[in-house]
Amino acid sequence: MNRQIHVHLLPDLIDPHESTGNTFVVIDVLRASTTIVQALKSGVNAITPCLEVADARELAARQTSPVLLGGERSGKPIAGFDLGNSPAEYTRDRVGGRRLVFTTTNGTRAMMRCLGAERILIGSFTNLSAIVAAIQESERVELICAGTNGEVTREDVLLAGAIVSRLDRSLLETNDSGRLALDVWERIGGDRLSPAELTDELRASQGGQNLIRIGMGADIRFAAEIDAATIVPRLELSTWEILAESQLA
Repeated sequence: MNRQIHVHLLPDLIDPHESTGNTFVVIDVLRASTTIVQALKSGVNAITPCLEVADARELAARQTSPVLLGGERSGKPIAGFDLGNSPAEYTRDRVGGRRLVFTTTNGTRAMMRCLGAERILIGSFTNLSAIVAAIQESERVELICAGTNGEVTREDVLLAGAIVSRLDRSLLETNDSGRLALDVWERIGGDRLSPAELTDELRASQGGQNLIRIGMGADIRFAAEIDAATIVPRLELSTWEILAESQLA
């Protein structure tokens, strides 16, 4: 029987009751996925995603040891938080050896649609090869694009297409959204794209234009660094923490 990979262009397009036993990859290229990968690469011990700002503040206040608060609303840093949602902020000096409580507008909401999954991974262009390697033996994979405020975003669709393109399609069944994502990725050049060309594509996307509008366009170049990391972030439902999958082996 062929393996299946389904792309969901928005979180609301997936039925959470159908997630049992599947592997999910949550995609929020600009910027939650990219920032989570970078935080773990820089030595963060664990990341607890929260849906609301108030939840994040309350959770951080309950901790017996200091934690960092990170995240954004409408792309901008949250008043009183230690960090925003810019991956460049998450350096080893700043976050290494610390725990992070993290909330974003779209990425954490997408994670909530994956309840009941067997495995929930976080994907970005910066860990593309690592994600592909992690899912290539899975029988059914769901790629869930976070979008922006309920709208499909091209940057997430491009990454979904890139993931599909790297899997063995002779053994793979996908849905129409997967085919659309693959078509878009291959039409712009696919794996032949240079980092500069991918940056331009991301800049032209909805998410890219939003970042440029608020003065955070430099993050787009960071998000276009394909395979800058080998980290595979995994959200453990039992503890609701994101860890590097190698820590859970």
